[in-house]
Amino acid sequence: MTPPTRRRIDEIGDESRRRILDAAEALFAERGLDRTSFVDIAERSGISRGSIPWHFKNKDGLAMAVVERAIKRAMPPDRYADQSTLHQVVTDYAKLLQQTSPKLLFMILTEAMNSTGTLHEQYSAFLEDRRVGLQRWFRARRPDTVDAGEAVEREKAMAAVINGALIGIQMQWQVDPDSVDLGESLEVLAALIDGHSQQLWSDLGAPDESARSHPRADGQARADRSA
Repeated sequence: MTPPTRRRIDEIGDESRRRILDAAEALFAERGLDRTSFVDIAERSGISRGSIPWHFKNKDGLAMAVVERAIKRAMPPDRYADQSTLHQVVTDYAKLLQQTSPKLLFMILTEAMNSTGTLHEQYSAFLEDRRVGLQRWFRARRPDTVDAGEAVEREKAMAAVINGALIGIQMQWQVDPDSVDLGESLEVLAALIDGHSQQLWSDLGAPDESARSHPRADGQARADRSA
């Protein structure tokens, strides 16, 4: 019997991964993270129990993979490259929260805050990716008339503020959905940011023309790397 080609092996691996993620997402929503075992996931997916840690190492890794897949499904990064406002971003974020198990998202956040292990590291990297995405969005709209080095720090801070506001709205809605209108709250946040985004750079200095003419200067080199 001819052994499968490398491409076929990759396809089999991708299919196994997809089936595991599908089963895990459904079971986490039904039973919660703690009450779902690899045995349960193996039975639901039809994939051997031993294949799960091979793909995801442990349950924390699997849980983060479920969340990351849901985000990519609801909020593909290339959708926002040319967006002039945050309206579409927050609209898709609301859909993500409504389509993904709120319980799972809340559990992962809680576990990450109270852990120093793998989940903490993965969730920290996940939040960093979200902040970096927001920084890129702001950087694409940064006026040419401001100093890049100063602007980078301001954009980092604003990305953290927006990310914190999104998580705060999400948590309030999950705890008290009858009192918090998720869609309306996110719309208001987007309107506030879009209506005042240019003020982010309004008090920053102009680019240093002398440094610009000497790109090897340490200060400009740092700004280039950051920007």
